[in-house]
Amino acid sequence: MSVFDGLKFRKVSSPIHNLDPRVKFVYVICIFVAAILFRDILPMIVLFVMQLPFVFLARVQRQWLRSLRGAAFLASFIFIINIVTTYFTKSYTLPVADVENAVAMTMRFVVLVESFSVFFLTTSPDHLGLALETSRVPYEFAFAFTTAVRFVPVLAEEAQTIMDAQKARGLELEKGGLMKRIRNYIPILIPLIVSAIRRSLELAEAMESRAWGACKKRTNLFALRLRRGDYVLIALTIIVLVVAIYTYLFLSIPTIASLIGIV
Repeated sequence: MSVFDGLKFRKVSSPIHNLDPRVKFVYVICIFVAAILFRDILPMIVLFVMQLPFVFLARVQRQWLRSLRGAAFLASFIFIINIVTTYFTKSYTLPVADVENAVAMTMRFVVLVESFSVFFLTTSPDHLGLALETSRVPYEFAFAFTTAVRFVPVLAEEAQTIMDAQKARGLELEKGGLMKRIRNYIPILIPLIVSAIRRSLELAEAMESRAWGACKKRTNLFALRLRRGDYVLIALTIIVLVVAIYTYLFLSIPTIASLIGIV
């Protein structure tokens, strides 16, 4: 469940936290587009390293590392699937270039998790909802999205609590075959679903008691304004996007195998 720690906002006074959420979201989308464009490992390494200054400036290294550690299982699964598929489709051979391609696909997933983790760790759900409203997104959709962002880490923590409680009662989650392990998670899922339904009912009652939706023209306590740091990030986003498109269209990216002389 540690991967969901990357969706839990940490209130810290830092230059990254103070950036406009709209600008940060555009930057994340730019990284997403750049990661999708390339199938080589070198651009993925560059995109990964580019996010590190944001992590250290925001001082969320511990939570960021936990989110990456939580995504390690899916990253390993992507790598193994690529390796196995290549092995059986290439007449039971495994060229070095295909291994590097499998690593690149895995790095693409890691880059996407990394960038979105930094975004959610440094963006308040309140400011995110306000950014969606100012972007002409209907308030109902903005409220539903920000509520989901708030609830995912909470449900992940509750699932971990239920798992610990069931293990203390003698439930063995890691023993047996695949179907046995799936059945072992039923005592986890049922209390979690009941808890989620209870939370949704409590939220609905709280919204009704506050006359949610009674006023069509809503006002907000905060107003989003672009500052100097936002303009710097906008310039960086444009540079990254232009360089990525130019590299994709006009430059040939060498593989690591060719650089070190492995055929």
